[in-house]
Parts: sequence; C-alpha cells; structure tokens
Amino acid sequence: MSKQELEVIDQDAACCPGLASAPLDDGRAAELAKVFKALGDPVRLRLLSMIASRGEGGQGGEVCVCELTPAFALSQPTISHHLKLLRQAGLIDCERRGTWVYYWVLPGVLDSLAGFLTTPQAAGVTA
Repeated sequence: MSKQELEVIDQDAACCPGLASAPLDDGRAAELAKVFKALGDPVRLRLLSMIASRGEGGQGGEVCVCELTPAFALSQPTISHHLKLLRQAGLIDCERRGTWVYYWVLPGVLDSLAGFLTTPQAAGVTA
C-alpha cells in the first residue's frame, strides 16, 4: 500500500461560506461532490463513524483495520476498497505498521463539513 499525498479541503470553515450563505462555484461543488459521494455508501459512512468515534471526545483516534473488518459481513479486500475511497476523498489517512494498517480521520475535515451544512439561525426564531 503506497502512501498518497492528499489535500485536505477547507480545514478553516471561517474562510469558506456555508451552503446557505453563497452559491457554490464549479470547483468547490466538484470537491464536495467527491466527499459526499464517498459518504453516500452505508458501509463507508459506518467505517468513517467507527474511525471518528475513537479517541477522547470524538477526536478520532487511530483504529486498526483488524478492528474494523469484523464489524461487517464483507471480505477484507472489500473493506480495504471502501477505506481507499474514503482516503481518496480526503476524509481519512492511514499508516502501515508491520502487518496492520491504522486509520484516522484527518483533522478539521468533519468540522469543515459540519460548517458547510450548518445554516445560521435567525435571531429570535424558535422551532
């Protein structure tokens, strides 16, 4: 498994407007579509959740692939394929240590997505 250089998109949510604050340009829409396509599969969404929920306060500690695979009724190569797609989307990264590969969520990625999807609440409006 080779180490790939991944660009983390929009770690600083303050620099990038949310969905409701400005229309997306073509480039930003293509970047986000890649991320949301990766998250559009239930297995990948569960994998990301399992990785992100590790560590204190949901900070996303490392998880060994040996801990992820048994949670699914899928083969190890299929799980590795899903993890590869999450890496290519810039959501997670990994490192091989001996026989095993350890995964973690890239810093700021989930906050950036949350910031993009959050709409500002109007003052005085209650649900």
